[in-house]
Amino acid sequence: MSKPTPPTPRKDPKRIEQLGRVRIDDYAWMKDDNWQAVLRDPKVVRADIREHLEAENAYVKAMLAGTEGLQATLFEEMKGRIKEDDSSIPTPDGAWDYYARFELGAQHPKHVRRPRGGNDETVLLDEEAESQGHAYYEVGAAAHSPDHALYAWAVDAQGSEYYRILTRDLVTGEMVGEPIESAYGAFAFSADSQWLFWIWRDENARPAKVFRRPARGGEDVLVYEEQDEGLFLGVGLTSDRKYLLISAENREVSEVLAIASDDPTAAPRVIEPRHDDRRYSVDHWGDRWVIRTNADGAVDFKLMVSHAELPAKATWTPLLEHKAGRLVAGFSLYADHLVRLERENATDRLVVMDRAGAEHMIDFAEEAYALSLDDGYEYDTTLTRFVYQSPTTPRQWFDYDLATRQRTLRKTQDIPSGHDPARYETRRLYAAAPDGQQVPITVLMKRGQALDGSAPLMLYGYGAYGFPQEPTFSIRSLSLVDRGWIWANAHVRGGSDKGWGWFLDGRKFAKKNTFTDFIACAEHLVAEGYGQAGRITAYGGSAGGMLVGAVTNMRPDLWGAVIAAVPFVDVLNTMSDTSLPLTPPEWPEWGNPLEDPAAYDYIASYDPYENVGAKPYPAILATGGLSDPRVTWWEPQKWAARLREKTTGERPILLKINMEAGHGGASGRFEFLKEIALDYAFAIWAIEGGEALADSSGD
Repeated sequence: MSKPTPPTPRKDPKRIEQLGRVRIDDYAWMKDDNWQAVLRDPKVVRADIREHLEAENAYVKAMLAGTEGLQATLFEEMKGRIKEDDSSIPTPDGAWDYYARFELGAQHPKHVRRPRGGNDETVLLDEEAESQGHAYYEVGAAAHSPDHALYAWAVDAQGSEYYRILTRDLVTGEMVGEPIESAYGAFAFSADSQWLFWIWRDENARPAKVFRRPARGGEDVLVYEEQDEGLFLGVGLTSDRKYLLISAENREVSEVLAIASDDPTAAPRVIEPRHDDRRYSVDHWGDRWVIRTNADGAVDFKLMVSHAELPAKATWTPLLEHKAGRLVAGFSLYADHLVRLERENATDRLVVMDRAGAEHMIDFAEEAYALSLDDGYEYDTTLTRFVYQSPTTPRQWFDYDLATRQRTLRKTQDIPSGHDPARYETRRLYAAAPDGQQVPITVLMKRGQALDGSAPLMLYGYGAYGFPQEPTFSIRSLSLVDRGWIWANAHVRGGSDKGWGWFLDGRKFAKKNTFTDFIACAEHLVAEGYGQAGRITAYGGSAGGMLVGAVTNMRPDLWGAVIAAVPFVDVLNTMSDTSLPLTPPEWPEWGNPLEDPAAYDYIASYDPYENVGAKPYPAILATGGLSDPRVTWWEPQKWAARLREKTTGERPILLKINMEAGHGGASGRFEFLKEIALDYAFAIWAIEGGEALADSSGD
């Protein structure tokens, strides 16, 4: 049988001159000038682009035809670890318990409620029924009104993240008002349940305006318009429901406006005006405000308090002083307690404070684990809920009494096909970066795994926006580990794993630290016997796709395979295109190559697309979505074309584009697993070859 032939797209050189610098882009034609319309309806993509993408998808299918049995096996394994008729723990609010549950075989859940502690269930939203006839269906937010009479949800039916908000009367079951179109995923009911506040997305998919409408339908009234296209908007009630807050922020600046709940149609008032390099968020604690801020050099954030009606900075006094390296990641408020989530040296912890300032910590034993607060609806309670997990321990939901300190296990994630944590081992390692920084690595492997370099190694990384790589439990990675692979997460700079300074030291003009950290992690793992050069798979998505793209250019010898999911690889061109949704908001992260020559040169020095050269690249799988507003499809499309053109090796360059989905891939809990199964099958095929495919089962 002849080997499949990869598509050979045409080259149509485009000369781009910018800040006195010139670059040539042979594949600029892959961007459809009508991309805004494509986000809303992928079927309208330009014919020549569609033809090429379909040819790329056919090439992937032909090249990986021998893995289809393995893909099916991996999918069934991962699906077998999902409890199909699962249900969330009921969360009380007044006279009701709210929860979600899946029925057997369903891709999407039902949102339901029952009388508190009772069994008479009412369906609020049946996502599975609503999703019928849609290739993609994702609910971004759903909430009941404070008076429990209405239920609203925001749905994206094409993956573009343009949401439609609908509202149902819970007494009659009928829909009320006209649907809200072109919305952002977030919305909020006023405390009196009479109004719905929502965010409008403009034609470039940016959140731009906050509107208010009667909750049961009526005229939309403009409440707030953001003039800075580089800021994201949010709306929500304070924990005590005394104020509605509107936030405008990015990674460098923030501003919050407040509307008192007893006057919901009043104009919003600014709490503290925005200021360069100062961020803050606020919540209301009965008789005072609590402020989380990086003001006055608090890199890892501190907590302040104010008793003023409107807490301007001049009224702030210390509640928790700043400590370098201890990131105050967030907090939740209850009538008599504050619970904060901290992170230090890639380890989470929960600390409880009462109104008098007395503190205690909630302790955990494992070497590497992840914690998250699972806030409920009620404020006047001593109960909080948190989720604990580790790479070996499935998710556990605990109710914790803040006054008595009693911890109650409410639920453990059920793995129907079986899971024995004792079969696995988690380790925390540290790699020395070129500048001496110690980069944490979390390793998951079978207990007793030989550390002689023989195991295939999957190294995952992200390193952007301050998002940490939490050591969580995954029903997916076990399918590789059971086959003798070692899974490692690199906690590289650009995330907040070791504090906000860890993020700041991996962004903008320090971005290359992210890449050299990742390479240092790979080299350390090789030196310690966890893998060997040429048999490592580098795996990353979105900004993590930029990471693996950059390190593939820098050290192609280290990797046997690279998986770049929805990869942000065309950085210079994207950050120079002000029409794209995330360009102005992301200049603080990467720099502005339109106005700053130093930013242009620095981005150009690592940009994965611009730095593809004549070298033997490893096997590469790039994926994308046609309606993705975050990383547009032409980024992986262009990158794959240039890689295939330039590589001096024989390893395949594959591109797979989901023609009916966006940034998150396929919707539905099972369909998404098929995409992961393809990723893993590609890695096994690329690293282990035919023998592994012949024996496709894990042990």
